[in-house]
Amino acid sequence: MKVILLGDIKGVGKKGQVINASDGYARNYLFPKKLAEEATDNNIHSLNLKNEAERRKKLAEIEAAQKLADEIKGKEVKIAVKSGENGKLFGSITGKDISDELNKQYKFNIDKKKIVADTIRQLGTYDVEIKIYPEISTKIKVNIIEQ
Repeated sequence: MKVILLGDIKGVGKKGQVINASDGYARNYLFPKKLAEEATDNNIHSLNLKNEAERRKKLAEIEAAQKLADEIKGKEVKIAVKSGENGKLFGSITGKDISDELNKQYKFNIDKKKIVADTIRQLGTYDVEIKIYPEISTKIKVNIIEQ
């Protein structure tokens, strides 16, 4: 019996997958627990429509992320901080500080988790990578100056 899985089932398949299950397994386990539905023409058609909508949404997200990456690329963020002797900072600069300055200076609302940077503890200029989407990233310059 062909069924459409409504959730991930270990050892059987992933959500949205059409599999061939034995009649007893489908009727006695998958259907009562709402883990699958019968693969009728109507159900397969609605599954295809849903998959197409998800694909379009993902393409729109990738396009928006690419546009944002192009806008951010090459920008320079200046952060003024107090420092001690030899240019050593009191504290450190983290992804949150860089995110806040990007928002303040350029009005880009970037999540701090998307900024890939080691903690900065010295004055100077650093290249920082921003991962906007899993395959899309860009670099900005972060200039740490004395206050």
